[in-house]
Amino acid sequence: ISYAAEAIHNEDEIPAPTSDGKLGSRHPKYQARDLVLGDHKYTDDIRIEGLLHGALKFSEYPRAKILEIDTSTAEAVEGVVAIFTADDVPGDRTIGLISQDWPLMIKAGEITHYVGDVLASVVADTESIARDAVNKIRVTYEPLEVVSDMHAAMNPESPKVHPGGNILSHSVFKRGDVDAQRKKSAYISKGVYETQRVEHAFMEVETAVALPDGAGIKVYSQSQGVYEDQTQIAKLLGMKLEDVRVIQVPNGGGFGGKEDLSVQGHAALAAKLLNAPVKVHLTRDESISMHPKRHPVWMEYELGCDAEGKLTFIKAKFVGDTGAYASVGAKVLTRIASHATGAYHVPATDLEAFAVYTNNIPCGAMRGFGVNQATFGMESSIDDLCKQGGFDRWQFRYDSALMDGSMTATGQVLTGGVGVRRALEAIKPAYEKTKYAGLACGLKNTGIGNGMPDESSALITILANPALAAVPSGGVKVIIDHGWTEMGQGVNTIAAQLVCNETGIHPDLIDVRVDTASKQVAGMTTASRATSLLGNALLDACKKLNEDLKGNSLEDLVGKKYRGEWIVDWTTKPDADIEEVFTHYSYSYAAQLVAIDEDGQIAKVTAAHDAGKIFNPMLFEGQVEGAVHMGIGYAISEDMPMKEGYPVTTNLRKMGILRAKEMPPVEVIGVEVPDPLGPYGAKGVGEIGLVPTAAAVANALYQFDGVRRRKFPMKLKKKKRKKA
Repeated sequence: ISYAAEAIHNEDEIPAPTSDGKLGSRHPKYQARDLVLGDHKYTDDIRIEGLLHGALKFSEYPRAKILEIDTSTAEAVEGVVAIFTADDVPGDRTIGLISQDWPLMIKAGEITHYVGDVLASVVADTESIARDAVNKIRVTYEPLEVVSDMHAAMNPESPKVHPGGNILSHSVFKRGDVDAQRKKSAYISKGVYETQRVEHAFMEVETAVALPDGAGIKVYSQSQGVYEDQTQIAKLLGMKLEDVRVIQVPNGGGFGGKEDLSVQGHAALAAKLLNAPVKVHLTRDESISMHPKRHPVWMEYELGCDAEGKLTFIKAKFVGDTGAYASVGAKVLTRIASHATGAYHVPATDLEAFAVYTNNIPCGAMRGFGVNQATFGMESSIDDLCKQGGFDRWQFRYDSALMDGSMTATGQVLTGGVGVRRALEAIKPAYEKTKYAGLACGLKNTGIGNGMPDESSALITILANPALAAVPSGGVKVIIDHGWTEMGQGVNTIAAQLVCNETGIHPDLIDVRVDTASKQVAGMTTASRATSLLGNALLDACKKLNEDLKGNSLEDLVGKKYRGEWIVDWTTKPDADIEEVFTHYSYSYAAQLVAIDEDGQIAKVTAAHDAGKIFNPMLFEGQVEGAVHMGIGYAISEDMPMKEGYPVTTNLRKMGILRAKEMPPVEVIGVEVPDPLGPYGAKGVGEIGLVPTAAAVANALYQFDGVRRRKFPMKLKKKKRKKA
């Protein structure tokens, strides 16, 4: 960016980078030029003739009965076009990704569940007019007792956040004889660990634009799943699925925080009822108050090993504050329990996890999806066992690490591609020369699994394009249609590179689109699964294209389409009574070392990550470096506390997020242990990057001062780094 800024200032020409796009090359990110030069059009940059603007009226209380919503004064504001309430929703206004418990708007006579609940929406000629009118909506409330503590919420006497009670889910994984293994154990670590609520802090706040599209509706969305948007919007509007078209606009970050429907439904409702284009845009304060966060989790760990340092059993309990609505909270707590043993084999397990409703801001998906929390408890317990038994911390982990043939916490036997030991070997030199070294390993599922389908299709279309005549095989444009969200991780780049690698097509000929009109179905862009699912779907499509290329030029194939798909429908449910368990189709693995200097500050992070096959080293390194940044902040400074259902602050600068100048050096080491099912052996790396980081920080600080820290954030004073 600095290079681009200087070139623009000096009016210098910026040469376009050259690359053949093949796998393994540092091929520039797709559309990187527009991103770096500030020319990329985000959703809020969309301009349409006659565009109207929406603003939302949020609840002033986390839990209150709505007695009246008076919009009369707001309606009189000049420039106001319409005001909508729950009564105006033509379809089913209750939505959700898994459990449908989240109303688009709360109506008079109902009870609010958190301060992000929407009571009304105003549509006006400008956003400022809409916001002015929102402030003139008068709501009469009957405040009710707030349920803000997850432990108190589990008490049967607690007020019920939802009619069915405050326990959203209870997940259990049991294997082996824990009591017998406990008796065999020479050393046992016991401890309670706690993690905090964290804001995603994506750069781009939520915005959606909707407009009439014939008899249907078209929505420009920056969400993490256009097909989930399509389903929920159709439900809200009472429309056929095919009458709702959602176009994905590559967004300015998501990290899980853009999985749930936010403003898309409000924009679509207004556009449908007014037969006009409408944009709804949140302020940063509104965004922080509305979208789900990372779960605060209470963990009780008991971990044992024998006299030789072999793990014997684990017994752990997890309680997570899932907030006001289900979101994907049940799945997060299930994931915590299923990853409670980390990257290690433990013969006997007794694991349970509760997702609990409160009147706090909902908690849902965030990078790592609960595994970060469990890793903190597990890795701290391992270090405690090493202290008790006098074991070398690296060797203990190496000896206990999962291998091909090992069994996970859920009982799944890993059949290949397990790279924990390779990752540990990669960081061993740093461990041996570092005085205060904190170690942690990571395991992270690829794909949703748990009996739910993971699927992707992709379409390659050859079109004529005379404008590209100067490019090899010019005069042709190759379009890749898929359903995954580009949010900075580079999924569009990987798609283009894979097609280049398979077919030899020049990267300049390729465009990538995500539009439900293409019907290339994909689920939510989550669970580090886009590379494997989309990659395998494109490999399938490229097989057919390559057959035609054997006797034809690319120009000969203009007008032809090549569709591929890959479906995993054979994973097993957590409660399935079966002999062979397949919880997930793939996993990623990592080992990290955090070095502490003599001042007690983080001096360096060494991160070894098994990606199976590294498609693009630049994207790989960027993913891991960014993840480590999030992991360090999670460990030492980030927090979003709430008090009686209200956020203590919605100021982004007060969320404790590390600035670039506060980051230590990060050495990224790529490890390639091919996955049996991944394209070219690839595994997901989107989330695994920060799974071990915070735990490694905690262990490093213990090595420095002997204090075992059991609660995040650890309040390590942030230090400005000296310039090299």
